[in-house]
Amino acid sequence: MLSSEKILQAIPNALDQFEVPGGLARGKVRDFYILADGKRRSLITTDRLVVFDQLIGLVPYKGQVLNELSAWWFEHTRDIISNHLISVPDPNVSIVRETTPIQLEIVVRGYITGTTPTSLWTRYISGEREIYGIRFPDNLTKNQALPAPIVTASTKSTLGRDDRIPLNDVVENRYLTAENWERIQTMALALFKQGQERATNGGLILVDTKYEFGFDQETRELLLIDEIHTPDSSRYWDAHSFAERIQSNVEPENFDRELVRLWYVQQGYDSTHKPQRISDDLIVSASQRYQQVYEMITGNSFAPASYPAQSRIEVSIAEFA
Repeated sequence: MLSSEKILQAIPNALDQFEVPGGLARGKVRDFYILADGKRRSLITTDRLVVFDQLIGLVPYKGQVLNELSAWWFEHTRDIISNHLISVPDPNVSIVRETTPIQLEIVVRGYITGTTPTSLWTRYISGEREIYGIRFPDNLTKNQALPAPIVTASTKSTLGRDDRIPLNDVVENRYLTAENWERIQTMALALFKQGQERATNGGLILVDTKYEFGFDQETRELLLIDEIHTPDSSRYWDAHSFAERIQSNVEPENFDRELVRLWYVQQGYDSTHKPQRISDDLIVSASQRYQQVYEMITGNSFAPASYPAQSRIEVSIAEFA
């Protein structure tokens, strides 16, 4: 993990966006374009930090962590499902197979928690007992483990808000066939189980996570796409302090974006206002947490790539142009 001083020095050069002649498409965190053969896509993972569906700043090395950690997980989950990754020519870049994405985000949840409008705890504390088409009992407490992990679904938005969908509506609204929906739920739970086991070995709790799937445009093979088990797509807690903090009625120690979300909640943020820009101190804390997750999961030391990133990335992907 890098020192605070190293991260502070990198803040002015954090990767906001990658530039190519003619421009390229931009998602919340990733910039991307289709390669000349039409069969592959270049994904450039930036340092943009998005919470509450709002861009609130840049976190140095965040993009590198997301890209390299996803690549590590893609390699270690091929026994469960194939994925779209072809190669990683640069710490911030993945070359992937072109797919037709399923227009749903699949979230597996092992605990009742969260602060966003789509989280289980937010809906539960507001009085709902049937959430995502699943019935929850009374008297649950925040951050409590569920009897078994559950699968939920929401619409997938590139720039806007994701909306939850009752499980029965996935097939009824023709997002997926019954066969593919059943298969995706089974694979999502298997991925989550493996993710929890590896996280436990590294001293973390994998609380919940998002998966995205797509069909290969040529073979129609179902693939895992986007990212997997990163601090952007997942919620991680420190396993060693969890029990004591819960007993003391203190929030678990977060190793993900929830660190930033909770800070905004403490400042009185609500969804009717645009959040203020993130402070340098919080940027440093977020960057270090992301790096820690990478090291705790993979067992490898984080090796920072150089900044500025534009010229480095241009060289690394030149052969794929």
